[in-house]
Amino acid sequence: MNPASPAKATDFIDSILSLKPRNAAFDCDGTLWWGDAGEGFFSWELEQGLVSEEIARWARARYSDYKAGKVSEEVICGEMVTMHRGLTEAEVQRAATRYFDKFFVPNIIPEMRELVARLQAGGCDVWAVSSTNEWVIRTAMRHFGIADNRILAAAVEIQNGTITDRLTRVPSGPGKPQAIHQTLGRRPDLAFGNSIWDREMLETALHPFAVNPNPDLLQIAQKNGWRVYFPDRSAAD
Repeated sequence: MNPASPAKATDFIDSILSLKPRNAAFDCDGTLWWGDAGEGFFSWELEQGLVSEEIARWARARYSDYKAGKVSEEVICGEMVTMHRGLTEAEVQRAATRYFDKFFVPNIIPEMRELVARLQAGGCDVWAVSSTNEWVIRTAMRHFGIADNRILAAAVEIQNGTITDRLTRVPSGPGKPQAIHQTLGRRPDLAFGNSIWDREMLETALHPFAVNPNPDLLQIAQKNGWRVYFPDRSAAD
């Protein structure tokens, strides 16, 4: 399929800029790029042997339970971070950077990257809000010009450079607006998301946008009269 037409993308971006927002919150996987980098990194790092074989066996079984509906979304997102306990943050960050830059940079949705850049140029405070681990999102946001202190992703305490199993944040479902409110102290002017796990964040925004929404979120967006935008998937993906 061909990339989104320039007119379609331009109209979408211009309509958002005309709102003159002070801040904006973006989900990441499926919203700023095609696919799920968090899930992809999880599978890739197990294959690469980043964690021990014992943890890898446990993680694969745990993920199977999640897919079977036996483990909640919030719990599995947290465990995808805490399973790195005992590793240095530096080594996990290097792995996350290697993974995202190799496999996901081509999947970045061009008009979403342009939208982020133009919002920032206009003085809008842009935040990335994701249940994917912080290391993957940090790497990804370097391609969007979003600083580390504007990232609200799944994270744990780091002690002397070593990853612990003490979760500090898992922004999924209700956790997304909670993280935003704790940090910004107010609801976002704009929010962008693609899945049911973004519903609560979109509900709290002054102007919610369902971007490339999954069927369940599309139904909710249409019911609530939210703006829906479908970027065309590029052949590079």
